[in-house]
Amino acid sequence: MKFAVLVAILAEELEEKAIDSAKKGGAGGVTILDARGIGNEEKKTFFGLTYEGSQSVLIFVLEKKLSVSILKKLTRDLELDKHSKGVVFTIPLEHIAGIDVGQIERFEERIRDDI
Repeated sequence: MKFAVLVAILAEELEEKAIDSAKKGGAGGVTILDARGIGNEEKKTFFGLTYEGSQSVLIFVLEKKLSVSILKKLTRDLELDKHSKGVVFTIPLEHIAGIDVGQIERFEERIRDDI
């Protein structure tokens, strides 16, 4: 079975919507990291204080085929192709240890259903 890591770096206000969308698409657990980003745009200031918007980094370990469908679902549901509030990408995963056995069984069931 081949796995991939799906990474979503999003504006913090999209975090819950992204998690719900991914779970509806078949994702199991997610690791959530808080982040800050520096873009090309000038930072906003208010009375001399600089505002930097918070971001969330969502990390999913998924079966490879499922990762592609969830990437497409997140792009559509969060309208990432219409505004720049996030980026989603996958990375092939060569070696893995410690993944939940129940998650592997769910992946195998989906593969059997596809066949």
